[in-house]
Amino acid sequence: MTDLQIKGLTKAYVEDTKVLDGLDLTVPGGSLAAVLGPSGCGKTTLLRVIAGFLRADTGTVTVSGRLLTGPGTHVPPERRRIGIVPQEGALFPHLSVARNVAFGVADRAARRRRTEEMLELVGLAEYGDRMPHELSGGQQQRIALARALAPEPALVLLDEPFNALDSALRAGVRADVRAALRATGATALLVTHDQQEALSIADLVAVVRNGRVVQCGSSHDVYSHPADPWVAGFVGDAVLLPGDAANGTATTPLGPVELRTCDATVQGTVILRPEQLRLTDPGGTAPAGTVTDVHYYGHDAMITIDVDGLDAPVDVRTNGQVHLRVGDRTGVRITGQATLHPAPPTANGAGEVRTNAVSG
Repeated sequence: MTDLQIKGLTKAYVEDTKVLDGLDLTVPGGSLAAVLGPSGCGKTTLLRVIAGFLRADTGTVTVSGRLLTGPGTHVPPERRRIGIVPQEGALFPHLSVARNVAFGVADRAARRRRTEEMLELVGLAEYGDRMPHELSGGQQQRIALARALAPEPALVLLDEPFNALDSALRAGVRADVRAALRATGATALLVTHDQQEALSIADLVAVVRNGRVVQCGSSHDVYSHPADPWVAGFVGDAVLLPGDAANGTATTPLGPVELRTCDATVQGTVILRPEQLRLTDPGGTAPAGTVTDVHYYGHDAMITIDVDGLDAPVDVRTNGQVHLRVGDRTGVRITGQATLHPAPPTANGAGEVRTNAVSG
């Protein structure tokens, strides 16, 4: 299978201002990797360098052992065997669906067969004679994927392909795209700023900050074992507490919590997820506070609590019915294990990140 290897990639549009700053990333063959990061972190630049639309300043891009970008090497886009699924499909409006899919297939003898196979794969076998404007947004994105897969590329790049879809369509189209990629065994790279999207469909999640991959792993690893408080806050909601660790346990303002990896005696930031906090009787032994906000989502709810003695509120994610209202008193306790980052809690500077950084 095709694997993608990126080493030491740098790119600057303005001198001394690097958009990519020594970025490293390896995507195993047959995997779907999501590159996740805030606006301006270098995601789109990375995709354009891999595709060959931009020349890197330094570093290498290798696909299945074939050097595409490197010192003295820049293979043009049309010779890279890379399929691209852009935002909003970008189908040719004057060509039928079938002709759109067949566009990149060089072998004329195989063109019809590949077109039929790809339309069948994306569940639109009866739509070959239609024009792009006759399709819904989700159908257009599936045709764009079929067009990218038809030439049997070495790699497929997906550039935030679900942004233009409404929330009701997005989950279904994501699942269809994931199933089609698995069926062909294609190696794919998805560029997105949507945390839920990355976690739900990717085999590998690479979190990018300031032009570098700061953490790369499975969705579970990145969510459950974030590399630092910033990653924790960007990949989901996070509760950050000061903690004193000793013998694998941290003492925090919300009580003791078992740590996943730290056995040393050290001070730092304990990283929790809101679902690790539980509501208890306000008259019990657990720390107590006042409910300041309740957001109900149907399948769960997020309750914001001003805990006595803490400088910032904490969020608690609960399942089922919510019986608390703003102004009610409740206790809060920690469950499960936590990650400790050996540094004091600080407010992060990225506006897209939602965290609860509190001190005692």
